[in-house]
Amino acid sequence: MHHPAASLVALVLLAACTFSAADRFELSVDAPPSLSSAAARIRGIDVTDLSDALVRAGLELPRSVNVTLVAEDDPRAREAPPWVVGRAFGSRDIVILPSRVTRYPYDSLESVLRHEVVHLALDARAGGQPLPRWFHEGVATSVEAGWNVTDQLRLLVAALRDPKISDVSQLFQSDAQSDTILAYLLATVLVEDLRYRYGSACPGRIAAHVARGVPFARALEIETGETPDTAAVHAWRAYLRWTNWVPAVTSGSAVWTGILALAWVVFVVRRRRRTRRRQAWDDDETDG
Repeated sequence: MHHPAASLVALVLLAACTFSAADRFELSVDAPPSLSSAAARIRGIDVTDLSDALVRAGLELPRSVNVTLVAEDDPRAREAPPWVVGRAFGSRDIVILPSRVTRYPYDSLESVLRHEVVHLALDARAGGQPLPRWFHEGVATSVEAGWNVTDQLRLLVAALRDPKISDVSQLFQSDAQSDTILAYLLATVLVEDLRYRYGSACPGRIAAHVARGVPFARALEIETGETPDTAAVHAWRAYLRWTNWVPAVTSGSAVWTGILALAWVVFVVRRRRRTRRRQAWDDDETDG
C-alpha cells in the first residue's frame, strides 16, 4: 500500500527541484524594435509553470534559452514556409515569427515559446538522438496545449479512418495545412493516451532509452510493451469509446453533416477570436 507520507515527501522533493530549475533559468530575447511588445511578452512567461509541465512529462527545463523574433519582412521569414511559426535548434535556440502565431496549433505567443522549449527539452533528454516527428510534436503539444471542441471533432473524423503511424508521418510531410493540423491532433492524442496509461513522465523515460542508443520503437516497447502501431490502434479506439455518441454519428448522414457543420462554426468563431487577438497585438506595437 502506498503510504501518504511517501507521496508528501516526493511532492516536496519535486517542488524543490522544479524551483531550482526555474530559478537558474536564463532567457535572452533578440528582437527588432518593431517587435518590442512581443519580446516583452516572451520575457514575462511563467517559467515555474513551464518547468512544472516539463517535469510531469519526465523532462527538464533547459538551463538557458535564446529566442530570436523575426518580422515578416525579414529575409529569414520569406525563406521559411508560410506554415512555420517557430522552430527549435540545437540545445538552446528558438526562432519565432510573431505575425504567424495564431496559426494552428498555437493560440498565443506564449504557447509557441512553451511548445518550442518542450522540443529543446525532449531533444536534450534523448541526448540529441533522433525521435520520430509524431512523437516530438505530440509531446510538445501535449505539454503546452489543451483540447477544444474543434480538435475533438477533427480527431473523430481521423479516428474513424483508423490511421497507422506511417500515415501520421506522411501527414506531417504534406504541404496542405489541413493535413498538418490532422497530424498534430493524431500525434497529440496518441501521446496523451500513452501518458494516461503508462504515467505522465512516459515521454521522458522513452527518450532516455533512446539517449542510451536504443532505437525508438524498441524504447517504446520497453516502456509500454507496445509497438508504435499497436499503441496508435489503442489510442484511436479509446478515443472512440470515450466519444459515446459515435454510433449516432455513423448511423446517418444527416447527423454526420450536422456535426461537421458544428465543427465549422466553432472553427470560424475561434478564427475570429484569433484575428481580434492579432489586431490587439498590432495596436499595442503601434502604440509602443
